[in-house]
Amino acid sequence: MVWIIVIAVIVLIILWIISTYNSLVVLRNRVKDQWAQIDVQLKRRFDLIPNLVETVKGYTKHESETLENVIKARNTYLTATTPEGQMEADGELTKAVSKLFALTESYPDLKANTNFMSLQGQLEETENKISSARQFYNDTVLKYNNKIEVIPSNIVASLFHFEKEPFFKANEQERENVQVKF
Repeated sequence: MVWIIVIAVIVLIILWIISTYNSLVVLRNRVKDQWAQIDVQLKRRFDLIPNLVETVKGYTKHESETLENVIKARNTYLTATTPEGQMEADGELTKAVSKLFALTESYPDLKANTNFMSLQGQLEETENKISSARQFYNDTVLKYNNKIEVIPSNIVASLFHFEKEPFFKANEQERENVQVKF
């Protein structure tokens, strides 16, 4: 009788370990999926930016520094190899695009250009999607990191070397107000 109880307890422990391991794998994969969703929106933004820059160039020939900063920030993101590097480069790009939009206030003809307005609308929509994707990513990372840290699932997480994932954070530059000076 004692052996049956011991075997039942062992089986329950094994089932719990398997269940916990599987839930950790699912959460880790959700984190990766959510990062990929951010990446999809960033790719869309990168595809829109050259068109927007070319449209603006026609109106703002002497504003080349702002346009160069947008392209430089875009290229920095493309060369980043880690999520952390991409997060940092994304912050630079967000700031550069904000400055680009601020330029439109000085060029009434540009604001009336339908091509520019369409591109700006698409880019703003993409920025909103990126923001939502970041929030969902951070929510998913929170669930995953919590699962890794809480008792008793932290035992399984440490046994199978599950690592915490980084949150998507705004860098110091993104927290500052955008200022465009002429």
